[in-house]
Amino acid sequence: MLEISSLKELLAQPKRIVITTHHKPDGDAMGSSLGLYNYLIQKGHQVKVVSPTDYPVFLHWLPNNFEVLVYTDKPEEAKQYVADADLVFCLDFNALSRINELGELVREAKALKVMIDHHPEPEGFDDYRYWSTSACATAQLIFDFIVQVMCDRELINKDVATCLYTGIVTDSGSFRFSNTTADVHRIAAELIKCGVENAKVHERLFSDFSENRLRFLGHCLTNRLEVLPEFNTALMWVEKQDLEKYHIAVGDTEGLVNYALSIAGIRLAALIIDRPDKVKLSLRSTGDFPVNEICKKYFNGGGHRNASGGSSDDSLEETIKTFKAVLPAYKTLLVQ
Repeated sequence: MLEISSLKELLAQPKRIVITTHHKPDGDAMGSSLGLYNYLIQKGHQVKVVSPTDYPVFLHWLPNNFEVLVYTDKPEEAKQYVADADLVFCLDFNALSRINELGELVREAKALKVMIDHHPEPEGFDDYRYWSTSACATAQLIFDFIVQVMCDRELINKDVATCLYTGIVTDSGSFRFSNTTADVHRIAAELIKCGVENAKVHERLFSDFSENRLRFLGHCLTNRLEVLPEFNTALMWVEKQDLEKYHIAVGDTEGLVNYALSIAGIRLAALIIDRPDKVKLSLRSTGDFPVNEICKKYFNGGGHRNASGGSSDDSLEETIKTFKAVLPAYKTLLVQ
């Protein structure tokens, strides 16, 4: 592993750089990627953000979003960018399986790999690593990287700040989650000083629902919610016909699981969605309950202690049965 501090000298001269992030990027993934992009272009680098897949429309307003190349739309062009790169920044993930087909391209590329991430248990494909599980968001680490490693605080302009603020807001649950430390608030204040219109950011992220999305939410809360009081657990599920009926787009299920977690007394919430390719799970918890352990052990996934995801090749019905069958083993933790 190379010293992260040596990147300052390496980036003193223009380089060809690719920035990529995990599939189905969320606010932190795109916020950190475009935040880093808007910083690096000020230093004269040739930079391309390559996303493995599409991402929610409510993130398309981010500064210089039009520069993002989606791998599934233009795979050959994306492959060329990776092949030609001097450096590949891997943001908000730490295992190459998280970027789908891009993973092996990045692994085989001649480029030096820089991982900046806050998830546990890195795979170890990287040459440089800026990593901390105590960070609330990768965007927080990008801020620290620019300020502490690169000593370029003055290059955090409005575009950089807006992207990083978006990443921090989304991954901290609008500053509600337990990982929102005093440092996070100090960084948010710094970003607002740099020009972030924080009220507009929150409006674009959380107050721009389509009518279909709102009706879909009502349907799920009325017909797809089950509370298991003996385990202090709430479960929501979404069937294929639900996605079709309400014309659900990428990102429309974002935050749905939090409604289940908001019920008084609930310590564990699950959202299980019957996607076209496989069944996807999102788990959330309060306190010390380790949802990442459940996702890793039973659902081919992982993540943070209080927020994790996974998937299953079984049917929706079988996946729900498996989830419920897991709960007795964790009853002591759930009802304490």
